[in-house]
Amino acid sequence: MDFTDQRLSYEKGSLDQSSVPASPFELLKGWINEATEQKVKEPYAMSLATCGADNKPSVRIVLLREITETGIVFYTNYESAKGQDIAENPNAEVLFFWHELERQIRISGSIAKIDADKSAAYFQKRPHDSQVGAWVSQPQSGEVINRDVMEQTFAQLQSDYPEQSPVPTPEFWGGYEITVDNIEFWQGRASRMHDRIVYYKEADGSFSTKRLLP
Repeated sequence: MDFTDQRLSYEKGSLDQSSVPASPFELLKGWINEATEQKVKEPYAMSLATCGADNKPSVRIVLLREITETGIVFYTNYESAKGQDIAENPNAEVLFFWHELERQIRISGSIAKIDADKSAAYFQKRPHDSQVGAWVSQPQSGEVINRDVMEQTFAQLQSDYPEQSPVPTPEFWGGYEITVDNIEFWQGRASRMHDRIVYYKEADGSFSTKRLLP
């Protein structure tokens, strides 16, 4: 298949360095709110890139669950392939892409587990069957003979923890926070003259901005 003749001109917005807020988190929240108002499906979905000791990058979609004062939080299985990468190399990057708004956001920084009590509180907010399903993945990304094995395990767990009964939070499941070092906001523009503004953390913890060539 050849896509070399496929073209789109991005003309829906602009991004001026002189008018962006001092805090990248303010702009991040603003863009996510705009994406939500524009009915972008799951605007909190983000591509998470990690790289373990083998120096081979991996990327997958995860869901943003919180913006804190210092970073962003998502939840997953600690024994997953991504969890192993993070244990070996505690640095990560995420990417949001909203085609409807012709925007991207790249966030990079260090990553670490959040407090276990906070993870448990979030786990108990999840739908009952999602809580049960988390117990099936031991470990996530591990090989399974066929889907029947998964279904049988799920059915047994539903029997062990029927609807309306508490499901214990797995020790192998919880949240990670990426503490932000850099955030790049990308706004598509015509003629590939895109606007790219990067917030980067200074030694005192404050953020400065710079414009990048498209």
